[in-house]
Amino acid sequence: MNDEDSAAALDEAIVSYNDAWNAHDLDAIVAMHAPDMVFENHTAGESAEGDQVREHIAAIFDSWPDIRFEGRRTYIRDGLVVQEWTATATHDRPMRRGDITAEPSGRRIEWKGLDVIPFEGGLVKRKTVYSDSVSILRQVGLLT
Repeated sequence: MNDEDSAAALDEAIVSYNDAWNAHDLDAIVAMHAPDMVFENHTAGESAEGDQVREHIAAIFDSWPDIRFEGRRTYIRDGLVVQEWTATATHDRPMRRGDITAEPSGRRIEWKGLDVIPFEGGLVKRKTVYSDSVSILRQVGLLT
């Protein structure tokens, strides 16, 4: 294990990573990724790898221009961060899931989620996202 992957180093790294997400700073986010990084969002059924990850994250920010994440709990051990969070965003863009579309409602929505983030050499090797999709779909009017 590298010193960059120690629990102490990852404690600092995840703060910077989360700050970059909340600032919507694509350059800073991607700079913290390993070249072969995999971003997988099980809730949305989406996955991107390597160079595709930047475009994928940009699409998230385009869909939710004011999205913010508030950490609830963070668990860190050598080489791994698991974090629970609450996201908030305004539904002011169409949201598509498969063949269905939720037109903008202007509602401020909130949902909870969890990330599993293995690091390698001080860089994010993978980000696997699990979040409360039922809550999202209800709040944007796709489920009752």
